[in-house]
Amino acid sequence: MTGTAVNAADHGDESGAHDCAHGTALLRWLQADELDAAIEAGLMRFAPCPGCDADLTVRLLETQQRLSSAWAARERYRARNARLARRAAERAERRATAAPEKKSALPPAAAAILARAKARAAERGGR
Repeated sequence: MTGTAVNAADHGDESGAHDCAHGTALLRWLQADELDAAIEAGLMRFAPCPGCDADLTVRLLETQQRLSSAWAARERYRARNARLARRAAERAERRATAAPEKKSALPPAAAAILARAKARAAERGGR
């Protein structure tokens, strides 16, 4: 590549022509807080050429990096929430299937005495 001649592979433009004004338009959208418009216009595909303004290039590349980091963080957050929900569901399922044995709060000797007393009461009631 010589001088300011740029091909599509250097800029990422599918049409084959690099338009430094496109970078300027992206920067204007960012300055006007029109991030959605800048993204739709190709902010994340923007690749500067040597002819592009250095300040413009730095600001657009920094914005691309911040967006990439934010999107990656959002995906990690969503994955974490999905993982926590899955674990909670698994834990609830394990708790539901493992029904605890009904254990008497009485000591074994007292439970035996109570059982005999209930048996005697049942015999008297059945007469």
